[in-house]
Amino acid sequence: MVARPTRLTPPLECVRLHDAESGLDGVIAIHSTTLGPGAGGCRFWSYPSMDQALADAIRLAEGMSYKNALAGLPFGGAKAVLRRPAGDFDRGALFRAFGRAVEDLGGVYVTAEDVGTSVADMQEVASVSRHVAGLPGAEGRAGGDPSPWTARGVFDAMRVAAEFALGRDLAGLTVAVQGTGNVGADLCRRLADAGAHLVIADPDPARRDRLRAILDADVVDVDAIAGVEADIFAPCALGGALDRESVGQLKARLVCGAANNQLASPDIAALLQGRGITYAPDYVVNAGGIISVSAEYLGEDESDVASRVAAIAPRTLALLERAAREGRSPAVVADEMAEEVIAGAERIAA
Repeated sequence: MVARPTRLTPPLECVRLHDAESGLDGVIAIHSTTLGPGAGGCRFWSYPSMDQALADAIRLAEGMSYKNALAGLPFGGAKAVLRRPAGDFDRGALFRAFGRAVEDLGGVYVTAEDVGTSVADMQEVASVSRHVAGLPGAEGRAGGDPSPWTARGVFDAMRVAAEFALGRDLAGLTVAVQGTGNVGADLCRRLADAGAHLVIADPDPARRDRLRAILDADVVDVDAIAGVEADIFAPCALGGALDRESVGQLKARLVCGAANNQLASPDIAALLQGRGITYAPDYVVNAGGIISVSAEYLGEDESDVASRVAAIAPRTLALLERAAREGRSPAVVADEMAEEVIAGAERIAA
């Protein structure tokens, strides 16, 4: 069922997952274990091809290495990407098959929720593997759905980034939110409570319209969200939201959102900078979820999660200030900072 790790472009390892009986079809990409086991969630999505799933897994795993490094976590970076089967399938059986693959790796990879997966899915994984988090936690202990912590970190980072880039608090600003899933919806509620006006887009009309009714938000089509009149653009869906076309349409002066891999290609960072648009790097601001997952896996308390998530906003501000002083993109500066952390650990281990 599981091919053992095959080294691709160093230092990446790839574990191909396939189980015909359950419908499991996917990959675990392990980018780095320098700081500890590769940690990153399991994404479950309707990828048209295995090549596309693999490409997504590789990029996401690298992002997790950088995210965990800058968050000060004792984990490397990895990601699981599973293709959703067409037609009917036994979801429990599929995630148990995935869990067996995770267990076979002996702790090299620690999984949790991501796009398309839930606490219930992770409970299925936990029935056959120890190397999983995002499970219901005991009173006061870290655990459960990590998405509220992701939303909290993004909200706090957005608040300080708005002060930095726009000279304004969030009250009265217009925020265009692309994607109203678990994290996006939670972020929208926090923004509405802070007095921001919301423009939202989501491919699921029912989910989007429920949120519109609650928060009195404006709604636009997914294809139009990047170009709306807004102060802040918050990508909270899948990756690649910022490409040449969407950046050319942006009217917002700040980009800060929960999605991973928001830049479709590295050159988009320079394009944003050239247009005077401040970019809060995704893996810096959206680290709340993996902070929760890591604390749960390490047996820590919710107070540990809260203190680490509280550090996201000042870390974001310090990064933006450094990038401005040096006249460089925050994305480039963040990458360098993460690489310095990983390289330092490699020198110590050598």
